[in-house]
Amino acid sequence: AGERDAEVYKRQVAEERRDSLAFRNAEGRRIRDLESDMKTEEQQAEHESYELKWAGERDAEDYKRQVAEERRDSLAFRNAEGRRIRDLETDMKTEEQQAEHESYELKWAGERDAEDYKRQVAE
Repeated sequence: AGERDAEVYKRQVAEERRDSLAFRNAEGRRIRDLESDMKTEEQQAEHESYELKWAGERDAEDYKRQVAEERRDSLAFRNAEGRRIRDLETDMKTEEQQAEHESYELKWAGERDAEDYKRQVAE
């Protein structure tokens, strides 16, 4: 009976040892899987962070290009508008000078006519 009890005890200890080993293996696998999942999620989050960073940098570059283009367009418009105004002022000044010249021509013609009339009357 003592040998049987010893044999039962050995089998029981061996079974408990197998169960413990199986549990530790399963627990180790669960922890490794959990760590792997956490690492995968961390890498995914890091990747998304980089994607957002790069998208932000692209948006910033696009904005800078847009602002530079708007500035060039504004400068071109201001230059064209300035040229148009200068040309208009030049045309107006030319017309004013022509009108002034015609006025002098008429004045001188009137003075000549008056001189001619005085000479005619004096004769």
